[in-house]
Amino acid sequence: MRFRPLHDRVVVRRVDSEQKTAGGIIIPDTAKEKPQEGVVLAVGPGTRDEQGHVIDLNVRVGDRVLFGKWSGTEIKIDGEDLLIMKESDILGVIDTSAARKAA
Repeated sequence: MRFRPLHDRVVVRRVDSEQKTAGGIIIPDTAKEKPQEGVVLAVGPGTRDEQGHVIDLNVRVGDRVLFGKWSGTEIKIDGEDLLIMKESDILGVIDTSAARKAA
């Protein structure tokens, strides 16, 4: 990808949600809600404080994150639908290493 977000912006690819309910009912595309989970593809350099120092972002490329339902702006880069949002729109980072250890 040849896109570099500025300041505290983050580019996220939505992760596809399940096609079935827990009971095994298949959900059609028109009835599905957009997933609120994604993978970070690119991050900006960070914001500046009052003294001009750069404050790094807490998310990194490759992090799996949760974000609000209406967060971000939908963009299309290289034919792929992505989201660009501020880091403050991200609710949290999913620790996939802990999930692997529990399984």
